[in-house]
Amino acid sequence: MPRAVGFVAMSGALLAFFAAAGAPTPLLPIYEAEWKFAPSMLTFAFGVYALAMIVSLLVVGSLSDYIGRRPVLSGALALELASVVVFLFAPSIEWIVIGRVLQGLATGVASSTFGAAIVELAPEGRKRLGAIMSSLATTTGLGVGALFSGLVALAIPKQAGTTVWIVFIVLTAAGTVLAFLTPETSTRRAGALRSLIPRMSIPGIVRRLFAATSPTIIAVFLETAFFLGLVPTVLAAVFGVTTPIIGGLINFVMFTAATAAAAFTGSVHPHRLKIWGNLGIAIGAVLFLGAIPNGALWLVWASAIVSGAGTGAAFSGSSRGLVPEVEPHQRAGLFAAFFTIAYLAFGGSAIIAGLIAAATGVTAMAVGFSITMAGVALTGLVLSIGLLARRPRDHRN
Repeated sequence: MPRAVGFVAMSGALLAFFAAAGAPTPLLPIYEAEWKFAPSMLTFAFGVYALAMIVSLLVVGSLSDYIGRRPVLSGALALELASVVVFLFAPSIEWIVIGRVLQGLATGVASSTFGAAIVELAPEGRKRLGAIMSSLATTTGLGVGALFSGLVALAIPKQAGTTVWIVFIVLTAAGTVLAFLTPETSTRRAGALRSLIPRMSIPGIVRRLFAATSPTIIAVFLETAFFLGLVPTVLAAVFGVTTPIIGGLINFVMFTAATAAAAFTGSVHPHRLKIWGNLGIAIGAVLFLGAIPNGALWLVWASAIVSGAGTGAAFSGSSRGLVPEVEPHQRAGLFAAFFTIAYLAFGGSAIIAGLIAAATGVTAMAVGFSITMAGVALTGLVLSIGLLARRPRDHRN
């Protein structure tokens, strides 16, 4: 297919990947009621997903730099298809965990390879558009997936899981076909087997920038883990909200705000965008803290909007600030490093939060998590201000 069509197709496939990642959020409470497992298993299911992503990123995150984008994209989509089939036929939470591991492995490969391919398929002279589309596909996918499964759960709760996963089987199968037809954008070179040795690849030219951007990346994915993995539990325990659609809608609002922030700030310098993004995440965390003592659900919605906008701005600023600074053959390795930090924050925080909730209660966990998010975001804000201040003296940053 033409490169322009491939650009759209792979952006859509990446969106479908992350829609599938967001889809379990409204479904897990239904599974919990049906299978009677401990609430900590919900956060564990999200945590192992992220940890599996880290493994795949470290092992095969740079593979497409050596054997080409297309075979790695096709393999990732095939593995994603297998995970969705496991979800469809899962008889217990243990099978959901297995499905999440497979999905994490697939999405980890996709995160680095799709990101690189989309940038390279973007029109010449508009490579920044590729980085923006990668950000939009990620945030939009998570929100749409949560909303879609929440609406299905509201309409047909007894058949929600079956309906949702059949839809994703169809979407993933279509994406696999499109990946076979997409033009190759990376030249094959020697060293494929050596590239499977686990390591992160951060080119020297962006190491200082990467270090200063890392707190922003962590803040973004702490926020993502909180809304996707923990908010449904907090809604039930603290606010008495058990309807699955509410959790799905809150996530949709959050990720819609993130998408809008990323989409309409393309002309803003990445470091300035990270400043505003971190500020939004910090304010959103404070709003959520304010909602807890008196059960003010409207503050949760306000937090979703503000922190969502901050998440989109911070994520877009982080990727836009890093990706264009390296050579094409270095991009997949850089994405691997980027998302390793991101998903370590995502998965580790979800698992730790589940253990804390079991030991001290959901309320204490939510308070501690919100304070941590605010602290990390403020750290990212300060470092981004420093980068912006140094920019006139260093054109790379």
